[in-house]
Amino acid sequence: MNIMNTNENQLTSIDDIMDAKYGKEGTPEREAFRREAYTYCMGQVIHDARKNEKVSQNEIAQRIGVNKSYISRVENGTIEPGVGTFYRIMEALGLRVEIVKPVY
Repeated sequence: MNIMNTNENQLTSIDDIMDAKYGKEGTPEREAFRREAYTYCMGQVIHDARKNEKVSQNEIAQRIGVNKSYISRVENGTIEPGVGTFYRIMEALGLRVEIVKPVY
């Protein structure tokens, strides 16, 4: 994907921007950024699903046996829940996670 650099009227790829800011793919810096972005996005998915279901952080925490601050940290992207906890959160929200093979 390319974006227009308005200062120089040149096209710049997202990969070039990411490389300059976080290092090349496969570097520890780039991997750390990818992991942080993934954790943040996962938290936003949980936050949005919880808000759509009109459930409080405390209610979800009680349903899955953790404290409210844990749910808050997950939603804020501070921590990434393990797979089992993620599934329990989704189930407590009345949602289902499906693993499907993509069709190309």
